Amino acid sequence: MDGLGSQMAAKRTKPAAEGASRTRRATDRPAAPRAGKKTPELAGIAENELTPQVRATLVRVLAESDAMRRELADARARIALLERLADEDALTPIANRRAFVRELSRMIAFTRRYGPASSVIYFDVNGMKQINDTHGHPAGDAALRHVAEILCKNVRSSDIVGRLGGDEFGVILAQTNQEQATAKAISLAQEIAKTPLRWGDLMINVSAAYGVYSFSGSDDPHVAIEAADKAMYKQKRVARAR
Repeated sequence: MDGLGSQMAAKRTKPAAEGASRTRRATDRPAAPRAGKKTPELAGIAENELTPQVRATLVRVLAESDAMRRELADARARIALLERLADEDALTPIANRRAFVRELSRMIAFTRRYGPASSVIYFDVNGMKQINDTHGHPAGDAALRHVAEILCKNVRSSDIVGRLGGDEFGVILAQTNQEQATAKAISLAQEIAKTPLRWGDLMINVSAAYGVYSFSGSDDPHVAIEAADKAMYKQKRVARAR
């Protein structure tokens, strides 16, 4: 009986031991999230599925990725600034000659492909030597900035204004023929003449001569600028004769 009793006791205690083992294994696993409650994630992975080592690695990698994105954005901003400074005139906030010639080349290519005529206006500010001698070179610089500002305010956003050197300016008029460009040049010259420069307590009159050249798709940009320059000198001689 003792042997049979021992076997029966062992059978009664074995299921209890197995149930305890199953309970321990169940508690070892991460608890399932309750319905309706979202488990926090890191890089798209649920937090409760990460070991401490994996979590630390992911945090470091994400921080390095964010730092690289910021450095890339800063580098792009610096490149854009350098490109703008390379294209901008040192005295006036408009295109320098190099950038102006490049944009004129693009406009000539556009004209060659799509056909509508475009034009370039060449402006020469009158009496700059007199302004410099009478009021000083700072006043002369202010006069050039004044002319650049007037030109920019009175052209379309699609047009390009540039300083070609000294007291000379250029304007590229997109899809504008000779007649239209001449009318625009007259309007701009009149705007400059009727808007004196305020210099301290003084009002300094400024004027400009102009020349217009309408170009086709076969023109060279330097030839187009030279043609507009020649037209400007012709117009200046006519104005002096009057």
